[in-house]
Amino acid sequence: METGTRGGTSSPEWVGLPGGLLTLRRLLLVIWTVPLAAGTALLLGLTAGPLWAAAGALWLGGLAWGWVLLGRNWRSWRYAERADDLLISRGVLWRAQTVVPYGRMQLVEVTSGPLERRFGLASVQLHTAAAATDAKIPGLVPAEAERLRDRLTELGEARSAGL
Repeated sequence: METGTRGGTSSPEWVGLPGGLLTLRRLLLVIWTVPLAAGTALLLGLTAGPLWAAAGALWLGGLAWGWVLLGRNWRSWRYAERADDLLISRGVLWRAQTVVPYGRMQLVEVTSGPLERRFGLASVQLHTAAAATDAKIPGLVPAEAERLRDRLTELGEARSAGL
């Protein structure tokens, strides 16, 4: 569902997330489920018999299901810069769209944890006066995160100065 710009009929230009975030999340899924599958199969195989070792395959089913869900979730994330605000859309089953007016932004920060840095990713965190409207755009390339931070800060200062 795309929303037109204020006072006009054109749709905003949506930007999706780069693939590095999907790669990171899928790698974490594999890192957790494969050892759990092997451990479950080994433990049940030794204690309950070889037929029970097949229960470890349940984790592999969870891996396949999670692989698909992570892809759908990653594709649902997008953002659009409009004249007066930033739109952030996410969610597959429960869709959410956050509208953050530039004049309401108090702080825009770029964060990157150790795994994100390893994969060349950063997140943009937007803070407003109302805690309920704080928003985050995860998994951006650091250069894009910094560009977005600088642009949002500049627009926020310009809009708040006009109040």
